[in-house]
Amino acid sequence: MIVTVTLNAAIDKTYHLPALAAGQVSRVDRVYAEPGGKGINVARVIALQGVPVLATGFAGGSNGDFIERGLTRQGIAHDFVKIEGESRICLNIMDQDGVSTELLEPGPTIAGQEMEAMRQKLALLAARAKVVAFSGSLPAGVPKSFYAELIGIAQKQGAVVFLDTSGEALMRGAEAKPYFIKPNEDEVAQWLGHSIEDENALKQGLLWLNETGLPCISVSMGAQGSLTAFHGACYRVRAPKVDAVNAVGSGDAYVAGMAIGTAQGLPVEECLRLATASGTANALTARAGYVEPEDVKRLLGEVVVERIGGESSHYKKSSTDNCRPALL
Repeated sequence: MIVTVTLNAAIDKTYHLPALAAGQVSRVDRVYAEPGGKGINVARVIALQGVPVLATGFAGGSNGDFIERGLTRQGIAHDFVKIEGESRICLNIMDQDGVSTELLEPGPTIAGQEMEAMRQKLALLAARAKVVAFSGSLPAGVPKSFYAELIGIAQKQGAVVFLDTSGEALMRGAEAKPYFIKPNEDEVAQWLGHSIEDENALKQGLLWLNETGLPCISVSMGAQGSLTAFHGACYRVRAPKVDAVNAVGSGDAYVAGMAIGTAQGLPVEECLRLATASGTANALTARAGYVEPEDVKRLLGEVVVERIGGESSHYKKSSTDNCRPALL
């Protein structure tokens, strides 16, 4: 089983309208409202591909009830920590040209006893999981070190840990050495202490991060695909070209594909292929965190994965280079 953790869960509302004009009344053509937040998006994409998954995190108020009811309707197992505050609403406004404008509420303030309940719940769930994926921002009241603390709990239970967040939460969380992270170029540059001038510099930076004890690091390069350092080797991945409908949630779908591949012990090239196909398939749907399984299967054969880097002597690799921890 895969467990996803969304500490700042949300109701995701997508408004489709001809155009968004400031200071004017805009009439919406259609609305989608469903459980959201990055980790919930990850869980949905995993479930749509027929892989067992459970979503957890914080949920509160009538919005929290909506999130849990929605997950039940979608057939996604869930076990949230109930909080006193109200879970947030996030808006994605899509115009007829495909331009997306997002409005993200900050979310509730989490109390100390609610954080303790999360620690205890995670320990129980991680003991049953192959992979635990933490995704998204931290709500108010939660220290920036909280991800690192939860990662340690999950690792102690034997789970492989993913972390997809940003800013200080990522930097502090990475200190606990999660198995997989997905920073952007600016965050890699912050780790290195200098700017990244080109793809080769990015590759060297990712390999250096491997050396610090972060086994698998993927960086999106937009339309150019992605670059991943895995146990001292680098992989350049090129995604299929598609006519995107809505790219929001594609990063979460990528994480979902990596989590599936890792839980199944697939070779790293196949993990990257599945992650990229899942992310691309998400862009073909109107809603964030959705894929059609047929699209994923079709796109798998169109993803190009190329090994472009050497191997570090500090890492022991299996003969199949499977997506599983191999640090000495």
